[in-house]
Amino acid sequence: MNSVVKLIGKFIDGVGHLCSVLMMLMILNVFYDVIMRYFFNEVSIGMQELEWHLFAAMFMFGIGYTLKTDGHVRVDVFYDNFSPRVKAYINLFGALLFVLPVTFLILYYSWDYTLEAYEMGEGSADPGGLPHRFIIRGVIPVSSVFLIVCVLYVVLEQLQRLTGNTPSSTDHKDAI
Repeated sequence: MNSVVKLIGKFIDGVGHLCSVLMMLMILNVFYDVIMRYFFNEVSIGMQELEWHLFAAMFMFGIGYTLKTDGHVRVDVFYDNFSPRVKAYINLFGALLFVLPVTFLILYYSWDYTLEAYEMGEGSADPGGLPHRFIIRGVIPVSSVFLIVCVLYVVLEQLQRLTGNTPSSTDHKDAI
């Protein structure tokens, strides 16, 4: 089981690195857009839309990575004082009772949402905007599947902690 957890963890870390690349691309895109707008009086609707496309992909895939690295929001005032065993139970039940059901709902409804955009050939309503809206809509179901993989990782990792089989290499301090 340790090798499976490590393999899934490396995959999640790879997607986390992809989120870093998306962030850098978004920053460069915004920089370009600002320079073009204020120094050359040129506006590109496509570049502006690309900004929110990059942000959406970074955000949606970043949710799973944040879950894996235990960087999500919670009431740390209480959580920090709990024993590692209690923390493991909280993480386990939180992932299974809250994250997983919501993720399955998002996955279920996002397939039709993406397919609809593909079938109708939806693109930007603005002239010069980006075509193929199904690509950005497709981020929703794909990132939901990724989040399910991240929940699997959290569940396996917490079960390892509860059974005492946690290798030191799965420590979150090694994350990005």
